Amino acid sequence: MRDFEGFSEAERAYLTEGRKLARMATVDPSGQPQANPVGFFPQEDGTVLVGGLRMGATKKWRNLQQNPKVALVVDDLASVRPWRVRGVEIRGEAELLVGPHGLGPHFSEEVIRIHPRRIHSWGLEA
Repeated sequence: MRDFEGFSEAERAYLTEGRKLARMATVDPSGQPQANPVGFFPQEDGTVLVGGLRMGATKKWRNLQQNPKVALVVDDLASVRPWRVRGVEIRGEAELLVGPHGLGPHFSEEVIRIHPRRIHSWGLEA
């Protein structure tokens, strides 16, 4: 894991080659972790947007209002023979935004912008 210096070329390629689903972890007010599948959208400025159907009404949104620390994992199986797992974990701070965003008609106006602080990747180099 390294402190954020931007995504490597391999990480950028992996995150933008058509994957649409990630798992995002937040922490609730009692300190319990919560992980949920989310849609994600890497941005040119190095941040990642997370959107959903009713994002502002979710527990993850409420969790982030209290504690902006967040982790996002995008991963998959590149092959099963041989077994090869690959992925990117992004840890950072969430910024809660409300308003137009251009992610599409099925997304609510609430979106989460993740500002990466640490990035860890595995299995991206063939």
